[in-house]
Amino acid sequence: MMLSKKVDIAIEQLKMYEPETEPYYLCYSGGKDSDCIRILAALAGVKHDIIHNLTTVDAPETMQYIKSIPNVIIDKARYPDGTHKTMWNLIVVKHMPPTRIARYCCEELKEQGGKYRLKITGVRKAESVNRNKNGGFIKIIGKPKTVQKYATEVGAEYEVTKQGGLVMNCDNDELRRVVEHCYRTTSTMINPIIDWTDSDVWEFLRYYGCQGNPLYQCGMKRIGCIGCPMQGYNGMKSEFEKYPIYRNNYIRAFNRMLANMPNKSNVTWRTGLDVYKWWVGDDPDQLSLFDNVVEVSL
Repeated sequence: MMLSKKVDIAIEQLKMYEPETEPYYLCYSGGKDSDCIRILAALAGVKHDIIHNLTTVDAPETMQYIKSIPNVIIDKARYPDGTHKTMWNLIVVKHMPPTRIARYCCEELKEQGGKYRLKITGVRKAESVNRNKNGGFIKIIGKPKTVQKYATEVGAEYEVTKQGGLVMNCDNDELRRVVEHCYRTTSTMINPIIDWTDSDVWEFLRYYGCQGNPLYQCGMKRIGCIGCPMQGYNGMKSEFEKYPIYRNNYIRAFNRMLANMPNKSNVTWRTGLDVYKWWVGDDPDQLSLFDNVVEVSL
């Protein structure tokens, strides 16, 4: 499908699902995909709030770029008592560093924003195998039995994700009714560029004169949190060479984490530097978090 057709479809979809009582919640990370949805929302003329959920570990260049974009609201995650939630105190609370398996940082710092609002995201299938399998134009998470029951009643076609959410790709009255029914009680996302390729994204941005995050001009392929374990050990080490202040911040957080461990006798690490070496793959015992780990069959 030609890009111009994809753009037309995305604009029409954004118009079709625009909430009547409040603006869309546009999830803005400062990356190329979120620049696309930002421009598409403007072209569609739909009401939307552009929200960046502060992770506290975005690159300085990314934060400078985000602040240069008009009307971006920078939101901070908070604990129940109102305290600002950061990567540094979250590590202490969770008693472990974020890992590829335990990505609590995304859940706590990014995904809580926009609760009970209809979100626009820049999710694309081309970004990962998992998104290709579990991505759709509409994704609904939360209260799965209730949502599935209603979708079945109105005759909407859907697929169920491993987490119990619903993924839908059709574009008709049944789907619109499901979205209107669910988005105030679930996490409901509109993914207007779900089927766009990397070349689609860059062609679209060039056409509208958007240079994007300056880190792309420095050779970066994807923009994310500094130290994200999803990029692998080499990527983590490379980032910490470029941003040593963040490396030191992680080590200090790991020191505080160890000091607040509920059961220190089972912990193999002695210092924050020990944790850091394990985390970036420099520790020969990196496959083990604790001594005396008991295997359980699931």
